[in-house]
Amino acid sequence: MTDAAVKLETMDPVENAQSGPPVPVSDEQLVAMLVERARSEGLQLTGQGGLLQQLTKRVLESALEGEITDHLGYEKHDAAGRGSGNSRNGGRAKTVLTDVGPVEVKIPRDTSGTFEPQIIKKRQRRLTGVDEMVLSLSAKGLTHGEIAAHLAEVYGAEVSKQTISTITDKVMEGMAEWQSRPLDRIYPVLFVDAINVKIRDGKVANRPVHVVMAVTVDGTRDILGIWAGDGGEGAKYWLHVFTELKNRGLDDVLMLVCDGLKGLPDAVEAVWPRTIVQTCVVHLLRNSFRYAARQDWDKVAKALKPVYTAPGENAATERFLEFQESWGHKYPAIVKLWSDAWAEFVPFLSFDVEIRKVICSTNAIESVNARIRRAVRARGHFPNEAAALKCIYMALMSLDPTGKGRRRWTMRWKTPLNAFQIAFEGRLTPSNN
Repeated sequence: MTDAAVKLETMDPVENAQSGPPVPVSDEQLVAMLVERARSEGLQLTGQGGLLQQLTKRVLESALEGEITDHLGYEKHDAAGRGSGNSRNGGRAKTVLTDVGPVEVKIPRDTSGTFEPQIIKKRQRRLTGVDEMVLSLSAKGLTHGEIAAHLAEVYGAEVSKQTISTITDKVMEGMAEWQSRPLDRIYPVLFVDAINVKIRDGKVANRPVHVVMAVTVDGTRDILGIWAGDGGEGAKYWLHVFTELKNRGLDDVLMLVCDGLKGLPDAVEAVWPRTIVQTCVVHLLRNSFRYAARQDWDKVAKALKPVYTAPGENAATERFLEFQESWGHKYPAIVKLWSDAWAEFVPFLSFDVEIRKVICSTNAIESVNARIRRAVRARGHFPNEAAALKCIYMALMSLDPTGKGRRRWTMRWKTPLNAFQIAFEGRLTPSNN
């Protein structure tokens, strides 16, 4: 330690004018004294060798000294320890990574070797805050190399990529528990969407990871789980996913909104017979533009708008026939796209405008997907499926840290939930939940 640091460790107690017992010093006074002494002696407050590191060292070593005193049953240099059969046996230096950087502490030992420190356990090289910092940075999309560089630059701590990987691997146990947690008995709406990630399985290829998000009866958002697919998901795959959700306690879903996923309606029918499957209208429009020339996008969009804003299914059918007459010869693929999705497109037309607003698209889940894409894109590709799921899970756990998003969601869904209560004949009443 520096000379300044040594002086900090040997600060004299504050005494009264008659050299009586030390006058009690408040925490604020003690902090002010330490800061002033550090400044006067040229000791930095932060950074390598700074005041915070030295104070952390003192606190940790004091706590360790208290632990070995409790273990032995007597204070240091206390005569009560003579002949006790166990005593202090010096200590060993150990560097641990803390929130204020690496700190070297002296770990006390006993002659019998039975002392097990708790505040810094054997083989522990990091305090909890560091692990939380690594997980937070990883959830925000930083790669392991970027996290290592950040810790080295800001805290002067050398942390290997392997160590960072070991820290992030700890979330897998929590992920398994989260993925199997009990669910509510009923949800007004489920949104199902997919994020494509690059996974190396022999060769790098795009694989979909499906996210299921629910709106609760209170109007809050709840991510129910994530499932990896291979791109060829059919009814059997979706039956497995929905059966898993049902086994976790989900008995009823009013509406399920998706992007025309193959085999999904049949699986929903088997698990929740009363659930209405609704195709995402926004995705249907986006897919339509894939078949149209760029100069026709505005015209096609204008021609399709009367279809999805029609007052009912009959009116929508008439408007679609008009679209087919005008554009079917030039873009037959668009006509086929809408015809194939018609059964899952029309359900929302039978509801009032408040319900239409929230079920005609998967926009409700797009903000979640945007956060996931940001984390996924930073890594390029993943070595395996487990690594991809871990990354997505951490991104989901870092959503809405301030709670503002939750409050906005709740307010936004109050009116639609009232409309759902009426449209679905009381299936959302508290007595049923």
